[in-house]
Amino acid sequence: MVKEIVFVTTNKGKIASAEKDLHNIRILPIEADLIEPRSDDIKEIAKHKVLQAYEIVQRPCIALDSGFFIFQLNGFPKAYVNHMLETIGIQGVIKLLSGEENRKSEFRSCLAYYDGEVMKFFESKAPGEISTEIKGKDNERKWSDLWYIFIPEHFEKTLAEFSEDDFMQYHTIKEDSCMKKFGEWYNTYN
Repeated sequence: MVKEIVFVTTNKGKIASAEKDLHNIRILPIEADLIEPRSDDIKEIAKHKVLQAYEIVQRPCIALDSGFFIFQLNGFPKAYVNHMLETIGIQGVIKLLSGEENRKSEFRSCLAYYDGEVMKFFESKAPGEISTEIKGKDNERKWSDLWYIFIPEHFEKTLAEFSEDDFMQYHTIKEDSCMKKFGEWYNTYN
């Protein structure tokens, strides 16, 4: 029997990632806007989102929050990625780092699971650096405009420039996503 999990999100890119990463688990997407608390702690935000999601669906569910951390800018924008994208955008990030040597950054994600009793968290990081210019093209995998300026560790091009082969290679060397970590646990849970 195939396990199912409800994923409450309005982000189609996150649903596509879940469907790719969660083998033997059927994703039941529910579109709902969840209120994010004002916090730069992605784990705290994921917790609040999954509790709201559970209130809506009344069955085991997951919620995900991600942040982007630029070391030279004291971690900015942290969990406020959408606000940053709506205000200064990726062009603004490039401008803020103009002339800076340290362009290191990383995506951090936290998936929260809740079934009314058990709450579990699964976290992951993807280190890299910021390019000096916007590069690449739109593709169906993209879930953030940061893909145009983020160069993953061990690569020389942005995620938006990746070919299918690049993605395959990247997935063999990067840390498992929080989604994959959840899937491994969930397939053995109950």
